[in-house]
Amino acid sequence: MSALFELLRRILGFKEEDGDHHRHGNEPEGTNHSQSLDPIRPTSEQNLGRTAGGLTQSSHVTYPFKAVPSGSPKPSPSVSKPSTATSGDPFVSGTKPPSISAHTNQIIAKLPRPSHEPSSSRVQSPYSSKATSHTPEAQERSARQYKLVLRAVSPVSPNQQKETVYVQKDTSPVYNIPKDIEDLMKRGIVPGVLQKPLSPSTYRDYFAALLYAEDFYIEKWTDFILKDVTLELHQLTIDKNIGDHDFSREKVCVTFVKFKMDSIPERRPFLLSRDFVFAKPLDKRETQFQGFVYRVEKSSIVLAEFGDDFHSQHHSSSRYNISFSFNRVCLKRAHQAVEAATDPSFRNFLFPACPSGRDLFALPSLFFSNDGLNSEQRSAIHQILTLKGSAPFLMEGPLCTNGLHLSRTGVVVSEAVSQLYQRSKDPRILVAAPINKTCDVLLRNLKKEIPDSEIFRANAAFREIHVVPGDILTSCLYKEESECFTCPQLEELQRFKVIFSTFVSSFRLQNEGIKAGHFSHIFLVDASSTSEPEAMIVLANLANKDTTVIVTGAQGNRSGWVRSPIARGNGLRISYFERLKEFTPYKNLDPAFIARLTA
Repeated sequence: MSALFELLRRILGFKEEDGDHHRHGNEPEGTNHSQSLDPIRPTSEQNLGRTAGGLTQSSHVTYPFKAVPSGSPKPSPSVSKPSTATSGDPFVSGTKPPSISAHTNQIIAKLPRPSHEPSSSRVQSPYSSKATSHTPEAQERSARQYKLVLRAVSPVSPNQQKETVYVQKDTSPVYNIPKDIEDLMKRGIVPGVLQKPLSPSTYRDYFAALLYAEDFYIEKWTDFILKDVTLELHQLTIDKNIGDHDFSREKVCVTFVKFKMDSIPERRPFLLSRDFVFAKPLDKRETQFQGFVYRVEKSSIVLAEFGDDFHSQHHSSSRYNISFSFNRVCLKRAHQAVEAATDPSFRNFLFPACPSGRDLFALPSLFFSNDGLNSEQRSAIHQILTLKGSAPFLMEGPLCTNGLHLSRTGVVVSEAVSQLYQRSKDPRILVAAPINKTCDVLLRNLKKEIPDSEIFRANAAFREIHVVPGDILTSCLYKEESECFTCPQLEELQRFKVIFSTFVSSFRLQNEGIKAGHFSHIFLVDASSTSEPEAMIVLANLANKDTTVIVTGAQGNRSGWVRSPIARGNGLRISYFERLKEFTPYKNLDPAFIARLTA
């Protein structure tokens, strides 16, 4: 059992099935993170000044992508393409991981709940910290014993290097960093593919290199230890459920653990909210306590939450060694999505060239359920209702939710989904957003127009049930015996007319057997808030040429959850929404392709 725990914790991060655990709200660019749940971020976003082709002057990169004519996508030998294998991932299956018995002091430590949605910053959570037992000898044995068993896969092209293509035995693909890419990153050199224009022929390798940069950064700091640290206790009054959503306005006073990191970014890891923190008392070699990063203040002061087991033994004079664990599951899903997105039939979603179809007879009359819509909103809804198939339709405006309420954009999404449900003969609509809160607020609003029996809310397997509002829970499927959320059988799942999911959780729908093209409409809500590979987890797995795709985003809004300086400086923070805006006719503001909500 220890082997399973160590393998899952270190390789998969054993945190969250979904990579959304860091996102506690829709934060626009420029949010004052000293007052919110925030990551430690580099002080600048300078592009590294060295490339695979030589030395260049360092410069601030604001937009590395360039639109180029479409070409046939071809695999590049610089980035490996893993083969598909049968998944053995417990996060995919929804099977609850087993408990683990510590060997030296018989403390029973349950495996941490890997909720792949952002968990709330809660008080006295039973999963806030876990005491585990590891002697130095046991850790050394563990390091030797619990390495992944990999097997080489035959190259997909004569030019591809076989030694860089591996999959984990009897599981889904493992995207290990190719040795040539790893060697460049060790020397601070940007891979050559990132110096090329983004095109159909470079798309896969371009984003794979960015994702490898993220994984390299995580691996670099996996063994980082803050030694001999004094931990302070810090009380703070917060919203009870801040972190998942704030449907409850209740305030609580929480005691956090506070410690300081090095102020120089190169000397400490880039931490995100909900990263694991491990505190190992210097006077108790066999025990360590697990907590979570709550937020980071002034770039170097960390607030973490631990459970009662930690606080019951802590004294002001206690000293600890501090280490961290990072989530890799989202990277794995993103790799798989980028791989799938390179299919030639998917090109019009990535590099729009062909016009979208129009159903000119779809609207003999149009009556809005919301009387407060302005002319821009009505026009956007009209365009959405007449769309048929690719290319994507963009809608630029504020992020969809404002606290517990819908913004101008959110109102348009809600009204459009309601109209599609009422007017279509066989509506099959997926509404996907980066975070739980947006999904839940939209779902709550649409329950006024659509019967519960027609709506399903797909959750991360181990999203904590106590943070899901009661009226949302009725649209979910939860297994009491395994204490996890799940999906119904495929036949029943396909009957739902409207499904809500976070971007990364949408992988579960495909895993249950939903095929690309099942959904008539896919709404990528607040897509500007996340990276393009994460958006592709939805589209590449569930859309085809007949799927109508609507992408919403806010001007100037970008993901703040990219760790690697190489990835940050070379485009991983640029969203799918932002990149599409550079194409004609979006750039020309053709109303058939883009709507702007300015009023």
